Amino acid sequence: MACACASPSTNASLRFGPKALGKKFLHGHLKSVVSYSVSQTFGGLSSPIRVDYHAYASDHIVRAFKNRDASTTVSLTNGSLKKRVTVLVIGGGGREHALCYALERSPSCDAVFCAPGNSGIAQSGDATCIPDLDITNSDAVISFCRNWGVGLVVVGPEAPLVAGLANDLVKAGIPTFGPSAEAAALEGSKDFMKKLCDKYNIPTAEYQTFTNPAKAKQYIKDHGAPIVVKADGLAAGKGVVVAMTLDEAFAAIDVMLVEGSFGSAGSRVIIEEFLDGEEASFFALVDGETALPLESAQDHKRVGDGDVGPNTGGMGAYSPAPIMTEELKQKVMEAIILPTVKGMAAEGCKFIGVLYAGLMIEKKSGLPKLIEYNVRFGDPECQVLMMRLESDLAQVLLAACRGGLGKISLTWSPELATVVVMASEGYPGAYKNGTVIKNLDEAEQVSPAVKIFHAGTTLDRDGHFVAAGGRVLGVTAKGTDIEEARAKAYDALDVVDWPEGFYRHDIGWRALKHRHMVAH
Repeated sequence: MACACASPSTNASLRFGPKALGKKFLHGHLKSVVSYSVSQTFGGLSSPIRVDYHAYASDHIVRAFKNRDASTTVSLTNGSLKKRVTVLVIGGGGREHALCYALERSPSCDAVFCAPGNSGIAQSGDATCIPDLDITNSDAVISFCRNWGVGLVVVGPEAPLVAGLANDLVKAGIPTFGPSAEAAALEGSKDFMKKLCDKYNIPTAEYQTFTNPAKAKQYIKDHGAPIVVKADGLAAGKGVVVAMTLDEAFAAIDVMLVEGSFGSAGSRVIIEEFLDGEEASFFALVDGETALPLESAQDHKRVGDGDVGPNTGGMGAYSPAPIMTEELKQKVMEAIILPTVKGMAAEGCKFIGVLYAGLMIEKKSGLPKLIEYNVRFGDPECQVLMMRLESDLAQVLLAACRGGLGKISLTWSPELATVVVMASEGYPGAYKNGTVIKNLDEAEQVSPAVKIFHAGTTLDRDGHFVAAGGRVLGVTAKGTDIEEARAKAYDALDVVDWPEGFYRHDIGWRALKHRHMVAH
């Protein structure tokens, strides 16, 4: 179905999505969704209108329209013609919800799918979730993209990237934001990352790699504690032990190399020096040759207030991070990010996607050292970054896929954003699924500046949200300063009714400390 063009001075594009249909409707078991454009006339001017049809028991609508190439829909925006793009986000956590949220707001984005997504993403109207799409099957993902006219795939989690999903999609001609399996080794193998640092003089902690537990323990004895033990491969954010004593370090070696608790991911370990300083997260979009820095963020890894307890996937974050001054950002780009981009290209595996550098700003020197790389947006840092981003994310990511980041500049809200993670009681250890969460709508209505991102939720038979993971919600808010952003987030948390959930009460304490130091 071709789209008719209207006068260049007219913007008559309308959108009907899940929000317009109402949440009561979405509580059902959604079977299929069709997005297509029809030609509608307003005062003699034709304009494309996007309509979403939801079918429960019949898929004849899908058969009638699924071959429509939505990526070629032409929309009228600010007096100019622009091709709109349909986007598929791979993943189903809080990071993916934040990406869907930003893409859904992108002027050039026609529709957002998320596979598998989660119930909270579907309920929010930020994306149409496809829970039955097997994201580990490249052929299935490619088929979906072709049938639904997907013009951009954004891969959220690291596992599909390491498995080579981006390789297969790019080979099929589908623009994909995310590195190849070869480039994803920056996260998939800490040994690979460390060797790259050695070769291209990228500052990082001193280290050695081991597969033999006895030799690993001898190295620890020789160097003493504190010391850091890391599983080489992907371990769901749990493969790093900051051992403050020799016994803790020995126990980590036993867990990884002797007991094999992390499987093949822990069959090789990296033991590295303990760096004393302040951690920060630095993100840059990369198109293979050019790197475009994003705003700074800082997260809280420890489970308990005061940064105590075991490491987690992240209990909260805020952006910007006061420690990342403009001078420090420049140093990170020159000493760490750009040498990595050039080094990867020289090694024959150009990096396309987002480089997430976990940094330690050393207390003694004030200089940054690379702790580790992630090859995807951080979670929960992505939530605060997407809350502050004002640029058209779809166009920015497409530019990265096409090698065009050199022509892109980003616009950010001057406001500060913070996110507080609500987790299931017991996390990061054993926790219970299926506990009921109430008052989420009411919590979001505390302020227009509040947004709740769903990381691990599903619906029970009565249509109530229930917990389906360790980290479950990311209660996010913007404010003119850290105090206001924190206050809005915690006001919203007070409204959430979830007795089996918990959260830290001190998210943003470093930014508060910095603000008070500057004030005095």
